[in-house]
Amino acid sequence: MTHPVLQIKNLSIDFVTDSGIFSAVKNISFTVNKGETIALVGESGSGKTVTSLSILQLLPAPPAQYKSGEIFFSENNEEPVNLLTLNKKYLRKIRGNKISMIFQEPMTSLNPVQTCGHQIMEAIMLHEKMNAKEAEEKTLQLFSQVKLPGVSGMLHRYPHQLSGGQKQRVMIAMAMSCNPSVLIADEPTTALDVTVQKTILELIKELQQKSEMGVIFITHDLGLVAEIADKVVVMYQGEIVETNTTKEIFLNPKHPYTKALISCRPSPALKGKRLPVVSDFLNESIDVHEQKKVNKTDVEQNIELLKVENLKVYFPIKKSFTGKTLQEFKAVDDVSFSVKKGEVLGLVGESGCGKTTLGRALIRLIDPTSGNIFLNKKNIAHIPSDELRKMRKDIQIIFQDPYGSLNPRITIGQAINEPMKIHEILPTEKQRKEKIIDILEKVDLKPEYFNRYPHEFSGGQRQRICIARALGLNPEFIICDESVSALDVSVQAQVLNLLTDLKNELGFTCIFISHDLGVVHYISNRIMVMNKGKIEETGDADEIYFHPKKLYTQKLIESRPQLKFSA
Repeated sequence: MTHPVLQIKNLSIDFVTDSGIFSAVKNISFTVNKGETIALVGESGSGKTVTSLSILQLLPAPPAQYKSGEIFFSENNEEPVNLLTLNKKYLRKIRGNKISMIFQEPMTSLNPVQTCGHQIMEAIMLHEKMNAKEAEEKTLQLFSQVKLPGVSGMLHRYPHQLSGGQKQRVMIAMAMSCNPSVLIADEPTTALDVTVQKTILELIKELQQKSEMGVIFITHDLGLVAEIADKVVVMYQGEIVETNTTKEIFLNPKHPYTKALISCRPSPALKGKRLPVVSDFLNESIDVHEQKKVNKTDVEQNIELLKVENLKVYFPIKKSFTGKTLQEFKAVDDVSFSVKKGEVLGLVGESGCGKTTLGRALIRLIDPTSGNIFLNKKNIAHIPSDELRKMRKDIQIIFQDPYGSLNPRITIGQAINEPMKIHEILPTEKQRKEKIIDILEKVDLKPEYFNRYPHEFSGGQRQRICIARALGLNPEFIICDESVSALDVSVQAQVLNLLTDLKNELGFTCIFISHDLGVVHYISNRIMVMNKGKIEETGDADEIYFHPKKLYTQKLIESRPQLKFSA
């Protein structure tokens, strides 16, 4: 007999804003049993994260209002308690201990002034009543379990010293540190490469089997859903539109929205074709199969827009008393490659392999240790800052962490307008506002969002804002650093179609950094595989994806989650 560990009954949540009352969650109900994994899927802004945050009363009130409903938690078959009626003192005993959560954005969830090791040790000592030595030993063990490199050194490193994927693994270790009865995982593997992602999923399953932990797994990756979930709850515009076993959801989806989520995922068969989006399925007058038209891509020109020669980016690890560097970390180690005008070069590799460092070095957000970077035959590796500032208009980056790259004190309209004003894009504020509204609509955001602040948006919506900001300058060269990793498959399809359309319209060149090989294969002309700071393999997208030569590349492709259910 199954025992419910968490029950959500008729939950409704409103947000009170200056523009009125917004219903984020509308009368939803579902149950999580002991040892069961429930996947919560749906578009960005559908209410998934709001639902998960409400379980531990982590929503700010105001503006959040619990309109109706109950959330019952029962540990070891004890009498259920309604989490929404508990006082703060009792909630503190449950948070991070009996119910733990892995948040979507690790950089904003970790304390920047404390080491990663200290933050986990603090939770262990508080809830597990261990001394500092015991807590340190357990922290090292957890770091090892989540496959963090150099676990002893990682103990004393700060969040800013880690890659996005490494920060996410620290969060996962923290969430699992007290062996919770319920684990809420909000996009826990978004920033992770496929090999570490596979390890994390196996770790969650292993812990689940040992302690019969209930898991709420929020994700946009349906490959992961097929691999880990027992049941699937599909949310759309704050409501549950379909609930069923994982197998039934994939084999016999009933709701058009569920069918859309399954079909929007990039697959090898869709390369060169337009990805279907949610509106195609919700609009019954459109034939989805007829909609998949081949994209018109620019013919590759034999013009090198970017040429990189022997690029090195080294970071000092250990220094002497006099400041001399004794030990270095080779983030980018003697890398050479070129990108043709109008080309999309996919850059893949495990977390911490140097992808983001390489991307930032190319546009001089990080100064290279040595080497040359030729953009339009001009070496920008060591040009003065005032000269580089003038070139910023033509070289843009879309960052991995959308919340961290937006100023929380200014509206998104101001955030997009600011670089346009500095680089004198259009002469008047009125013209710039019209262009900004046009860009917002292109990335599927409403014009009225112009005056809203970053905290008023979901993670996926914030990522689209960052894409809009980069596109506002009509750049010649864009680096997309995990720019669709935070997006659910339906919005991801829209953005990939958008990037393809804009590339054809504006003719920009792009380096597309991602750990998702399916996405990289879909959008790229060529793929470059990176491992431990070096280029492992480069070739045509189809050649790398279907016929990889190196064992490392083969391992990456084999680790990618697949939809194991087929009709």
